[in-house]
Amino acid sequence: MSIVEDPLLCGFRAAMRRLASSVAIVAARGEAGPVGIAATSITSLTMDPPSILVCVNRASSLHACLAIDAPLSINLLSRDQVEVSAAFGGGVQNPQRFEVGLWGNGEYGLPMLKDAQANLCCVVDRLVEYGTHTIVIAQVESVACCNAVNPLIYQDGVYL
Repeated sequence: MSIVEDPLLCGFRAAMRRLASSVAIVAARGEAGPVGIAATSITSLTMDPPSILVCVNRASSLHACLAIDAPLSINLLSRDQVEVSAAFGGGVQNPQRFEVGLWGNGEYGLPMLKDAQANLCCVVDRLVEYGTHTIVIAQVESVACCNAVNPLIYQDGVYL
């Protein structure tokens, strides 16, 4: 007997595979060391105050680190950092994920990817649970950008 999937869910999944997204690594300090995940559900929220919105699956390793006033780093990947994305997308376990790429310590002792497109140091301001995810609203406290603009883009299950 085969399971018939909901047509709405099938259509929604197909539609979202057509949405191209840049890839970032969201990192925090966990009890046993640094924790990080690859994420594509990230967007700027407002300029006043500078803030960012990140959607985190509640089943992810990062979710236990989320709390009001907890620091996070957001590391926007460049096109040549596919291996970093793959490691943080589940190919490698925490904290060994941080052995892939050039990582250093930023503010609050947060892991920062040294050659990322941009690094944002943030502090969690709000957490909103919705479905399987938590919507994280974080205020940006500092930003570092590299000169080149060459983002890693993910669409339809592949990197562009």
